[in-house]
Amino acid sequence: MTAGDYIDGVLAGNRTILARAITLIESHAPRHAPVAAEVVHALLPHAGRSIRVGITGVPGVGKSTFIEKLGLRLCRAGHRLAVLAVDPSSALTGGSILGDKTRMEELAREPACFIRPTPSGGTPGGVARKSRETIWLCEAAGFDVVLVETVGVGQGEVTVRSMVDFFLLLLLTGAGDELQGIKKGIIEMADALVVAKADGANAAGARAVRADLEMVLHHLSSRSPGWRVPVLTCSAIEDSGVSGVWEVVERFRREAGESGFLTRQRAHQALDWTREMLAAELWNRFSAHPAVRREWDVLAVRILNGEIPPPLAVRQLLALQENHDPKN
Repeated sequence: MTAGDYIDGVLAGNRTILARAITLIESHAPRHAPVAAEVVHALLPHAGRSIRVGITGVPGVGKSTFIEKLGLRLCRAGHRLAVLAVDPSSALTGGSILGDKTRMEELAREPACFIRPTPSGGTPGGVARKSRETIWLCEAAGFDVVLVETVGVGQGEVTVRSMVDFFLLLLLTGAGDELQGIKKGIIEMADALVVAKADGANAAGARAVRADLEMVLHHLSSRSPGWRVPVLTCSAIEDSGVSGVWEVVERFRREAGESGFLTRQRAHQALDWTREMLAAELWNRFSAHPAVRREWDVLAVRILNGEIPPPLAVRQLLALQENHDPKN
């Protein structure tokens, strides 16, 4: 396919071509880079019209079940929904199960829904390497709601915050001292907290956790000016409280849009992304330098043997690259 084929197919809302276009931009193959860049550049003016929601939580909290219930409601309300579900990659093999379409079987059958399971590829932050470009492509294809399901909660999981409008943190009851296991930084970045699986024997525990979290939030500042972070409970199994979560998202979007916060936030996100891309490109060019590649193999052995500390190795590599730079 040519770049024009990809562009026309995505703009026409062809889900097969959209999936192939995402595969193209995720490719590590150098021969795909020029076409991928052309496709992203051409589709960029057609992106940006969706509401982007990041959903995170510890493994087992029920993210996929929650997304399916929410997604079905959105599709039946007339929305076109894209779900970007990131699966953790194996540290040993690099492979991923990519089972989200299986876990969201009913939602996967919805004509108005596009589910894209993607391996994280070891990328920190619980998101895939090309998640931002994938969001753009989905928006260009006409999807007005994009849900990004991340790998899980941890110190690096806040990367998703830099690419969405609304950040939703799902919490679990019945797991001991719930608040001790939650990173303060993640709570501070959330726009809403949802205590999941609030049904049956867990219902009372969910109410208690909600009260504890509301008390904690009194001592924290919201990252969104004028927004008071709500704490909700829901049960995806009983399909209760899910619609209330979306009402909060819509209220946030309305208020943040009127205040100009959403526009400013996306502008800062673009700046952060530029820094990340620049850092990655500088590293790629540095590590591709012939002299650096040759010296790296030698230094790697010396580091492993404890013969040279990493800071000294870094200085030697930088000096080597500078000495071989034709401009010097």
